Parts: sequence; structure tokens; C-alpha cells
Amino acid sequence: MASANPYQAYRTNAVTTASPGELTLMLYNGCLKFMNMARMAIESKDMEAKNTNIQKAQNIITELMVTLNMDMPISKNMMALYDYANRRLIEANIHNDVEIIREVEELITEFRDTWKQAIQMNRQMQHAVGGSGV
Repeated sequence: MASANPYQAYRTNAVTTASPGELTLMLYNGCLKFMNMARMAIESKDMEAKNTNIQKAQNIITELMVTLNMDMPISKNMMALYDYANRRLIEANIHNDVEIIREVEELITEFRDTWKQAIQMNRQMQHAVGGSGV
């Protein structure tokens, strides 16, 4: 039976076939999307949409916190930065402050871009180890 919504089927397939690294990248992108939507909602005075989107961004940050591998030395630093981002989003929600959202967006963008580079480097290393067959 064909899906009634091909886009939703594509998204579901993309998530179920993604590697853990790609899933983390999707979480960062989703978080950025919801913060952008929250900023636009504040600017258009739509407080319900602002609250909903900030909460969605916070839920993603919470998911990133829960899935941190605390055996890695950097994880304690990441946990503190995620906690900071979450607290700043609470402040942004209370005060309708787009500048705070921008600050958190910059932080999450930096995480996302670094994560993306790590995935690319990992792929390059896997291809180099696998041999080129040339």
C-alpha cells in the first residue's frame, strides 16, 4: 500500500536508515529549524508558536544530552554547553528575546558544523582504509 504522504514516507525512511552520526546531524538541524521558527514567531507576536518551537528545540537538546557517551572526556564539556543552551532558551521564552535565541543558534550551528566535519573525515578515513582498488 502506497503512503498517502510521499514526503512523510521519505522522511521516515531517511531517519530509519541514517547512521547514528547522521541522526545527530538531523537533531542539530531540527533544533536550528525550531529556534528559527521561534524567532520568527516572536517577531510576528505569535506567542503560542514561539513557546511551541522553543520547547521543541529544548526537547532536541535534551535528547542530545541523554544520548551523550559520558565515557568520552569531551562529554562533560558538551553536557555543560547543552545545559547552558537549554537554560538560555528558557530565558528567551520567558522574555521573548530573539537575541538569546540567536546566541543559542550560533552555539548549535558551531556544534552542527563541527559534527558534520567529523562525519566527513570519518567517511574519508573509511574509504582510505577500504582501499581504492586502483
